[in-house]
Amino acid sequence: MLIPKRVKRRKQHRGSLKGSANKGNKVAYGEYGLVAEEAGWIKSNQIEAARIAMTRFIKRGGQVWIDIFPHKPITRHPAEARMGSGKGGVEFWVAVVKPGRVMFEMAGVPEETAREAMRLAAHKLPVKCKFVKKETAPVAANNEEGGEG
Repeated sequence: MLIPKRVKRRKQHRGSLKGSANKGNKVAYGEYGLVAEEAGWIKSNQIEAARIAMTRFIKRGGQVWIDIFPHKPITRHPAEARMGSGKGGVEFWVAVVKPGRVMFEMAGVPEETAREAMRLAAHKLPVKCKFVKKETAPVAANNEEGGEG
């Protein structure tokens, strides 16, 4: 499971899930991506379960990238503990995901295989997801009428 090696502050506020993803919203490494359609927290064990589901389906062919990391610690008080006595201990780690965030990427496999592998991974996650392909940027035509260059 993914957890930070070391952290400066062990406890954080809960934060807010408003807005959409500003960064990590484009397929950067692979050909296909799995994009979140709603906001949520994804636990480290859910990320691992999705990764295993994808890699098993593609039979370790191709390549998989995980674009999210659980940086946020979630604390809990033990059951039947009395009120007070400060904030509880860290129970698990989550990745904060907003709509439009690319969570997983894949390359080196046919589109149908990637689509099915991503579908299996999406079932392991607590947010709605969609399959996307990398947008190929239009190739700029050479400026032959003059100008600089």
